[in-house]
Amino acid sequence: MSKSKKPDQVVFNEDTQRYDAALKPYATSVGAPAIQVTDNSSWKTRNIHKANKQIKAKYLELKAAYEKMMEELEYNNLVYNARYAFEPIVGETYHLYRDKKEESFLSIIAPSDCNFDYIGSFLLNSELIWKKVTTETGLQ
Repeated sequence: MSKSKKPDQVVFNEDTQRYDAALKPYATSVGAPAIQVTDNSSWKTRNIHKANKQIKAKYLELKAAYEKMMEELEYNNLVYNARYAFEPIVGETYHLYRDKKEESFLSIIAPSDCNFDYIGSFLLNSELIWKKVTTETGLQ
């Protein structure tokens, strides 16, 4: 079967064998206005900078949280590896010292009541994690 060639201005769909100019989402007549491509480079540039700033801010937050978590891990290991002959109570503050052999030990004696080599004070929380205690706030 020989297909006849339609003129360029006629909108004929070869697949459906129908004239479908009215169904197109764009203008199909020769007299229709030209399709203009919108310049969105300023929008892209502005939003690229915003997105990059947000991603960098999130990265810095995650980095700070990671560093804090690693510091907590170090404190936790420091206290759990210390010498002590009692079972610590959750919610209580204990004090970490260094003896003459440079070995750490945990004590209930406050730094103001002794002259040991003081390392820091730690609180055992409900998750059994040692949190460093500062003198001003009570917790770090």
